[in-house]
Amino acid sequence: MRFTTERHLDGGVVEREFALGEVPGLLWTPAAASAPVPLILLGHPPLGLHRMYPRLAARARHAVADGFAAAAIELPGSGDRPRWATVEQARADLRRAMAAGGPVSDEIIDALVLPLVDRAVPELRSALDALLALPEIGGPVGYSGGLISVGIRLAVVEPRIVAAGLFAGSLVPRVMFEEARQVTIPLHVLLQWDDEGNDRQAALDLFDAFGSPEKTLHANMGGHTGVPQSAGQDAAGFFARHLLPSPAVPG
Repeated sequence: MRFTTERHLDGGVVEREFALGEVPGLLWTPAAASAPVPLILLGHPPLGLHRMYPRLAARARHAVADGFAAAAIELPGSGDRPRWATVEQARADLRRAMAAGGPVSDEIIDALVLPLVDRAVPELRSALDALLALPEIGGPVGYSGGLISVGIRLAVVEPRIVAAGLFAGSLVPRVMFEEARQVTIPLHVLLQWDDEGNDRQAALDLFDAFGSPEKTLHANMGGHTGVPQSAGQDAAGFFARHLLPSPAVPG
């Protein structure tokens, strides 16, 4: 891991850009911490880190204020990373299907999502190797947001992730429902009830498929951009319960 920039933000947050091979990323840490802090990996849609930066930075600031470090890496085929012809074709097919008002076929969903999951998850695990080697980060690790299929795969294959907060979405390959049944870590799933871009029933079916003994669905009225502020507070409480040490009980 090679750090390329560093700047101090308001609220005692240090923001650093880094490169892990060809993969760029961002890391936010407390400017002053008495001990290594847990880490939250911030997932995001494949729109590019620069385009997503305002939302990622806002989420990271809240995470640092709650006692965590936060990090995000550029997804394959996004930002300045090389494009994939097959995935670009799948995106074009998706746009045509949605513009026509028809259903999106399983073939389009698979071609769009599965290559991204197959490449992004190993890259995220490599990023974890590097991030957890830093003296200021000590684990445990949570995963927050992003493409829900990436979160599912990570929850299955990465034992260092002990809790996940996921954003419900409906463009989920059928094979991911089978993987969801293998998920056992605590889950906090956010669903916007009237999200114009998601199939509500598909999101509910996926939540039902998760094998986690502890899973919570937070459904709020409103569309994709209508997430209430309280939803962030609920997610923060979830990560605090599962990632931060329990306060000592007086003897």
